[in-house]
Parts: sequence; C-alpha cells; structure tokens
Amino acid sequence: MAANGKSSKAALQNEIASLDWSGIASGLDTYGYAVIGPILTPEECGSLTAAYGDDRRYRKTVVMENKGYGSGEYKYFSYPLPPVVEGLRESLYPFLSGIANRWNEAMSIDVRYPEDHESFKALCRAAGQTKPTPLILRYEPGDYNCLHQDVYGEHVFPLQVAFLLSEPGRDFEGGEFVLTGQRPRMQSSVEVVPLRQGEGVIFPVRERPVRGARSFHRVNMRHGVSRIRSGERLTMGVIFHDAE
Repeated sequence: MAANGKSSKAALQNEIASLDWSGIASGLDTYGYAVIGPILTPEECGSLTAAYGDDRRYRKTVVMENKGYGSGEYKYFSYPLPPVVEGLRESLYPFLSGIANRWNEAMSIDVRYPEDHESFKALCRAAGQTKPTPLILRYEPGDYNCLHQDVYGEHVFPLQVAFLLSEPGRDFEGGEFVLTGQRPRMQSSVEVVPLRQGEGVIFPVRERPVRGARSFHRVNMRHGVSRIRSGERLTMGVIFHDAE
C-alpha cells in the first residue's frame, strides 16, 4: 500500500473492507479486543517512524513523566493528517460504527453514531472538538504507559485502534500492550495482546457491554503498555473523536 495518492486510498478501503468483520466483532464482544493485519507495510511503518522528529507534522508533544502518565513521549498529529493516517480513520470508522451502535444499544446508551467519519467529525466540530487526536508514541528502555482512557470531550467514539510501528524482538523487548476490564463487584480482568509490526489492535476507549445472567452490564476498560526492557518501541494510535 502506497503512502500517497487516490489509488492507495482505494486500496486501503478495499483492504479494510476485506477483513473478517464478523470475527473482529466476535473478538471484541468476547475478549474486549481484536487484532487486525498487518495493515501497514514495513515501509509505511518506517516512514512514520522516521518522521517522528519532524515537529512540523504535530500540534503537541507530551512528556509522560511530567503528567504522571508513565514514562516516554507522544505527539499528536496536526491537520491535515498524513494520507495513510486519514485513510485508516475513514476506512475503519464505518465498520466500527456499527459495532459501537450495537454496544450502546446493549448498554442502554441513547447515543448513535453516523455511518461515515466526516459526519461524526462534524458533530465534534459543532461541540468545539476541532483538534486531531491521532498520535505517535515513543518508548525507550524503562518507559511505560500507565493504564488510562483516551477521552477528550463531549463526543467520544467508543472504539480506537493502535498500530505497532516497530518489530518486537528486533527493535525492542518488553512493551506489551495491556488491557484491563473492571467488572461490577468483581476483580479486574487482564489481557496482554501480542502484536507484530504493522498490526493493529481494536479496543474500547472507555467501556464495553458484557452479558450477565439476566442482561448486559458495563465493563470499565483501561489500556496501557508494560515497561520497555530494551530498544525503542513506536506505536500509532488512531482515535476517531477529536479534542477540544
């Protein structure tokens, strides 16, 4: 998949459409996550990684130690987003919106999401959420990301995707993606999700429905990254709602 051009956008849309969305939905329902891909080629991962030092591409840099978020650094992209990032947002959203609407119905949440991402971004803009949220995170030895949720305003799309840009075992050791679920009146569940370069993991931003004995209940979700033991790990996060 090329990084630029109309043909690459169409190719990306076809690639996303050809995924096993029934299996993805089943994984999200059962485990709270689903792994897809590899979607990004090694060349695309390398291009995004190499551009991390170009601050003209980004609107904000966050040093995680300064915020108590963990250890490491991340940068939010500026608009216009790189074509591959914008393409992922546009191509993934229509499939995820159906899952999101089904989840909200199960949790008795009245909010429903439009079918296309541009319509959802218009809702964000009307609420003053105009800042792009896709980002790249960089971790070096000893760095980690505390368990958290990516909520930026009134409109929150309930699913997001993280793409691993580095190759485990070659570029870094450690740094496992961790997902926890706080069940009502029960201890938290934990999932450790293995990823390879170019793969993505789809997971909840804040909560998901889990069927109980009589009905669905809400499980509060958080995600993070375990300590990097060696090397450098870069990840791209695709978040569908924008920030205030």
